[in-house]
Amino acid sequence: MNWLLVVLGAAVGAPLRYLTDRAVQARHDSVFPWGTFAVNVVGSLVLGLLTGVASTRAGLLLGTGLCGALTTYSTFSYETLKLYESGARAYAVANVLGSIAAGLGAVWLGVALVAPR
Repeated sequence: MNWLLVVLGAAVGAPLRYLTDRAVQARHDSVFPWGTFAVNVVGSLVLGLLTGVASTRAGLLLGTGLCGALTTYSTFSYETLKLYESGARAYAVANVLGSIAAGLGAVWLGVALVAPR
C-alpha cells in the first residue's frame, strides 16, 4: 500500500510543478529558469517542514510522492546546461549556486520551524 501513497502524491506534485513553473516563468522576461528554481525551493521547504513531524504514511504521500514529483533535479541540470551552452554562463553559475543555497536554506528553515523549542 505504501507505493499507492507515493503514486497519489506524485499525481498531484507533477502537474503542480508544471503549472507552477509555467506561471512563474510567464511573469519573468529572463532566460533564468525562475519556475524550476521556485518549485525546488518550495519543495525543499516542505520537506524540511515534514522532517520529524510527519508519520511514515504522510512522509510517503507528501515527502516522497508530492515533493519528489514537485522538485526536479533533471530539469535544473538541463536548464543549467542550456544556459551555459547558449553563452549565459553567469546565469548558469547563478542557477547552480543560488539553487543550492536557497534549497539548503529552505530545508533548514523548514526543520527549524518545526523543531521543538
